[in-house]
Amino acid sequence: MKTIAIIGGGITGVTTAYALAQRGFAVTLIERHRYAAMETSYANGGQLSACNAEVWNHSATIVKGLQWMLRSDAPLLINPKPSWHKVSWFAEFIAAIPHYRDNTIANARMAVAAREHLFRWAEDEQIDFDLKRAGILHICRDRDSFERAAEVSKLLARGGLPRRAVTPQEMRAIEPTLAGDFYGGHYTDSDSSGDIHKFTDGLARAAQRLGAQLRFERQVVNVSAGADGASVTTLHQEQADTSHYDAVVICAGAASRALAAQLGDHVNVYPVKGYSITLQLNDAASRAAAPNVSLVDDATKLVSSRLGADRLRVAGTAEFNGYNRDIRADRIAPLVDWVQRCFPGVSTRGITPWAGLRPMMPDLVPRVGPGKAPCVFYNTGHGHLGWTLSAATAELVAERIASSMGSVVQRTPAPLKLA
Repeated sequence: MKTIAIIGGGITGVTTAYALAQRGFAVTLIERHRYAAMETSYANGGQLSACNAEVWNHSATIVKGLQWMLRSDAPLLINPKPSWHKVSWFAEFIAAIPHYRDNTIANARMAVAAREHLFRWAEDEQIDFDLKRAGILHICRDRDSFERAAEVSKLLARGGLPRRAVTPQEMRAIEPTLAGDFYGGHYTDSDSSGDIHKFTDGLARAAQRLGAQLRFERQVVNVSAGADGASVTTLHQEQADTSHYDAVVICAGAASRALAAQLGDHVNVYPVKGYSITLQLNDAASRAAAPNVSLVDDATKLVSSRLGADRLRVAGTAEFNGYNRDIRADRIAPLVDWVQRCFPGVSTRGITPWAGLRPMMPDLVPRVGPGKAPCVFYNTGHGHLGWTLSAATAELVAERIASSMGSVVQRTPAPLKLA
C-alpha cells in the first residue's frame, strides 16, 4: 500500500486526507496544533460561496488599495514596508490581470463541482456543521457596484453558477431583518453556509475511521524528496523524528511557500490576514433580529453567516502585513459597526474576535498538482475560497496521485468533472 504524508491539518489537508483514504492509500496527516482546523479553518466567514469566485486581479482593486492605504479601518490594508515576498507577490498579481476573466470562470466551475462532494461527504459521515442552504445575498449600495456585480454574474454563469439580480423589495423578502438603503442586490440561491471548524473536525474523524493516521502537535522542520520518495522530519516534545513516505502533499496554508522552497518549487503563497467576529445571540430579541440568509456587502467587503440558532459570524477585510497574526481593535471595530448598522436589534455584547492568514496565490487560483519531484504534490493557496473549493481540489489532487502511483480503492468516489 502506498504511503502518503499530508502536511497541514486545515480544510485542504483534511479533505485531501479523506479523498486519499477513500482511494485506499495509507495516509498520515501531520499538523502542528493539537487538533485539526485550529488556524485559518477555525473561524472564517462560514460561506460555501461559489458567488465569491471572482479573482481580485482587476485594475479597480489596485485603485481602491491605493485609496485605502492611509485608512486603518479600510477593507483592504497594505503595510507599505517592503519585503521581497510582498513585492514579488504583487508583481505576479499585476501580471495575472489579463487572466482575470478566465481565472474567475475557472474558480466558479471548481466551486460548483466542489458542492457535490462536500455535501455527499457530510451526509455519508453524518457531520453536523450548522449547514444552512438558504443562498447568499450580495447587497449593493449604489448603481456602480450593482452594475459591476452584474458583469461578474455573467462570468459566474459561464462557470455554471446562476446568480440573479434582485430589487430592494426582493432583498427584504429574502432577508427581512436587513436594515438600510440599498440600490439592489444579487442572489445565489444555490450557495450555502456553515461552520468550517465543525466540518473539518468531523471529516478528520471520518478520515481516521478510513484508516488515516492523524499526527497532531508535530512541527515540520524539514521535508525532502528523491527518487525513492519523500522524507519528513517533525519535532514533537523537543524530539525530532524522520519518516519516509512514497509521496507528500503540501497543504500547509501560509507555510506552503517555505516548504515548497525546501523541495525546489516556487509556490508564491502570501498570508493575507482576515478578521472575524462571532456574536453569541443569547437573547430572544437578538435571535429574532439576526439574519438567516448569508450576506455579502460589496461596499465594506464583509460577509455574514448564521451558525445555528445562537451564533452570527461576520468576517472580511484583507490585510497584507506578512505573517502577523495580531488581532487589532481598529480592524475589528468595522465588523461590529456593520452589525449595529445593518442589524440594530442584535446585541453586540458577546463577541469573540479572531484573525487568520488566508494562503493566497497571486492569481487567486489554488496551486493543485505535482511539484518538480515526482513524489511531491500541492493543494494550497486557496485564499478566500478555501472551504468553497476544498472538496474539488482534494478530489483533483487525489485523482492525480492515484493515476501516477496507483491505489487499492476501498470506496469509489464519483469522478470530478469541471467542464
